[in-house]
Amino acid sequence: MSALNQEDKVPYVVTSKSYTAVAINAASKAGEWIKSKLGTVKQLGMKSGAQDLVTEVDKGAEQMIRKLILTHFPDHHILGEEGVEPGPQASADALKEALDEDYVWIVDPIDGTTNYVHGFPFYCVSIALAYQGEVIVGVIYDPSRDELFVAEKGKGCYVHGNRMEVSAEGRLSESLIATGFPVGISSTLPMNMAGLQHLVPKVRNIRSGGSAALHMAYVAAGRLSGFWEIGLNAWDLAAGALIVQESGGSVSDTLGRPYDLSVRNVVASNRKIHSEFVEALKEANATGLNG
Repeated sequence: MSALNQEDKVPYVVTSKSYTAVAINAASKAGEWIKSKLGTVKQLGMKSGAQDLVTEVDKGAEQMIRKLILTHFPDHHILGEEGVEPGPQASADALKEALDEDYVWIVDPIDGTTNYVHGFPFYCVSIALAYQGEVIVGVIYDPSRDELFVAEKGKGCYVHGNRMEVSAEGRLSESLIATGFPVGISSTLPMNMAGLQHLVPKVRNIRSGGSAALHMAYVAAGRLSGFWEIGLNAWDLAAGALIVQESGGSVSDTLGRPYDLSVRNVVASNRKIHSEFVEALKEANATGLNG
């Protein structure tokens, strides 16, 4: 076996109380607790509408994650979904305030709450760490499958200790794409539906699992060729964006401009189909952006 092949076989191990180790610990413990509460939800709340649910488990998981992070990094800022009022303006304001700090942890305690409430096993914990506005750590944990996706800036992305790579499809016509259905029934949803109608005949098929973070992780793992959605938030995308990029993929807004934490209308792909993907959304007038 060559030295290169031997190196490829070395499992990825996080040591010490690094940022990544703390993110992994918080995501794993919160995910285990969330899974243990499956089927016990007693209080079901709505944020912006009947499609935008929140439970006591979301809130409890976020508190758990906050405590685990602040135990190690008490001076860091935490931007968590459950601490922000519903609506795009409140999200933008919370992000702007958070980015005044050097270190910001961006947390979605349950991405896929509707799935969780219904017992549909496609939900996850998403935790990212940004330093001066750039995501440097991303962790997504799927407790249903016990899959932990871990990325560090410049160090690649791993699941079960194995390095991940995006898929090899070179054209939309060969691609399995995912999307989500936004909660903005009169605003973002029609835009996403226009993109859906335009893309269906252009791709191999389309899936909608109900968790943007897991869709991004699946792009990184090569299980999906791409993903797009209109009207997301930083906590939906931050960890997944780094995970896709560190697996060799591309992440941009729907006009093709590079991803940053303010992006709400997103396209993620295996890189090879990215330009064709973005152009298709522009043709459908389904970017949700001006430009």
